[in-house]
Amino acid sequence: MSDRPDRTISVVGLGYVGLPVACAFAAGGFRVIAFDIDAGRIAELNEGIDRTGEVEPQELAAPTLRLTSDPEALREADFHIVTVPTPITPDRLPDLRPLLAASRTVGRALKKGDIVVYESTVYPGATEEDCVPVLEAESGLVFGRDFTVGYSPERINPGDRAHRFTTITKVVSGSDKATLATVAAVYGAVVRAGIHEAPSIKVAEAAKVIENTQRDLNIALMNELALIFDRVGIATSDVLDAAATKWNFQRFSPGLVGGHCIGVDPYYLTAKAEALGYHPQMILAGRRINDSMGHFIGQKLVKLLLGRGRDLRTARVAILGLTFKENVPDLRNSRVPDIIAELGEYGIRPLVHDALADAREAERVYGIALADLAALQRLDGLVLAVPHRAYLSDGGAFLASMLAPDAVVIDVRSAIVPGSLPGGVLHWRL
Repeated sequence: MSDRPDRTISVVGLGYVGLPVACAFAAGGFRVIAFDIDAGRIAELNEGIDRTGEVEPQELAAPTLRLTSDPEALREADFHIVTVPTPITPDRLPDLRPLLAASRTVGRALKKGDIVVYESTVYPGATEEDCVPVLEAESGLVFGRDFTVGYSPERINPGDRAHRFTTITKVVSGSDKATLATVAAVYGAVVRAGIHEAPSIKVAEAAKVIENTQRDLNIALMNELALIFDRVGIATSDVLDAAATKWNFQRFSPGLVGGHCIGVDPYYLTAKAEALGYHPQMILAGRRINDSMGHFIGQKLVKLLLGRGRDLRTARVAILGLTFKENVPDLRNSRVPDIIAELGEYGIRPLVHDALADAREAERVYGIALADLAALQRLDGLVLAVPHRAYLSDGGAFLASMLAPDAVVIDVRSAIVPGSLPGGVLHWRL
């Protein structure tokens, strides 16, 4: 584009969000410094290997893309994009340590005239109230005079090939009008779906956090309905099929809510609300429901096994899927360990398999040793927790081969076609 801003871009944090952003700007002709503190990750990427599966080797070979773990390289950029994780603590409070650490790294590289744009999900006010003071302290520069900031919430959906960085409308904001114009122009040079200019950084921050809060609450409603319909004795998916015939019915599905966004972001909003003296009720109620579903599924399997006369001490049980959702290797904030923990309360030690997860990462993060498929035989109970395509590609024959006669199958996402399992198998759907 002839009116493309002449900027050298740094992207700090090369995970599921940052790497596609860096590659998109490099593909658009920008010079990009792609930085991550993990030297091993950088070595893999320089060899054309992306363990997240989000970008292709040819994208990593773009001539204007420099992949590095050297923070000194950030000095070459004048437009910095921060895309590090924003997790929560064990007490479900915002954990800004990665964001503030990234701010310190960027701050040491700041020059007069630079712009820093944050994409990490935060509560309204975090960019200006928490990050800017760190940038000033590390750089010795004055915010608003020497450098400015913006916020542009990430909307990347891991594993989604249709909704990509360049095909999703980009919300942008800036600390002043000139910065907003520059941020809009930079992103607009590569994002084909269009740019929405938010009137302030806080508005953009709030927009991101409520996108996932809204989805979290809608899923919580479905999960609560599933708990009710289980007591009624009907399948939630059957109810949803019927209700969805109405033109204005909004269809969501029950299930485990994990991952880096939906199960985390609402706590950023509730923490800010409580700091301002307001105690959220609906948002936290939804979170409690969604966080309880793994325990419910574990208890349901136990009841069904007992109902079929199985001895829990000797029952062979397996769980398929450990990642937070289907068809991605992402293990962050998986709720499947909740099922494992609940089964453990009854003395059941399930075998766990995942078609995509890295076995070393599963062991490191959750202490779970993934089993070989060959070990999943003569199962009394099977939980299809994450319906990866690899488990369902043959219409149910693969699953049926694992089962003992009169086994129990828990189908968390209602992914198995009713009637496709052998007669005598109890197929329960959430």
